[in-house]
Amino acid sequence: MADSSFDIVSKVDRQEADNALNQAAKELSQRFDFKNTGAGISWTGELSVEITAGTEERAVAALDVLRDKLVKRHISLKAFKADDPRLSGKEYKISGTFQSGLSQENAKKIAKIIRDEGPKGVKAQVQGDELRVSSKSRDHLQDVIALLKDQDLDVALQYVNYR
Repeated sequence: MADSSFDIVSKVDRQEADNALNQAAKELSQRFDFKNTGAGISWTGELSVEITAGTEERAVAALDVLRDKLVKRHISLKAFKADDPRLSGKEYKISGTFQSGLSQENAKKIAKIIRDEGPKGVKAQVQGDELRVSSKSRDHLQDVIALLKDQDLDVALQYVNYR
């Protein structure tokens, strides 16, 4: 019997992130406490976002609105990193980026967790920015997923190509 396997990746669904950003922008334009504050949010690159507002407090509040929308869209906050507010001219700006792909360091850390704490006979190998986990038993693969969900890792994980 062939080995069963799945891939561990760290990717952000761009469409869901775009929907969350659009919802946050709409809420900023309609909410009473954001009226006439110059608060806004927009894409500045493929995976980067910029929040602008008239005061530092409004910029942080706008960031909270975006984070709330990301959670509702099932995007982990571990995949979104935001800088501290900075003064730019007359307004405050916050830059944020979505993390995509597993770094070699994180992939090795996850592989070590699987080797040390996972069931025997489970193999993990790094393939670029993802990690392939394989085993003869599908139950062992389910155990590995449960093990990794219990870990407090600093990266958002998705499990794909389960076969």
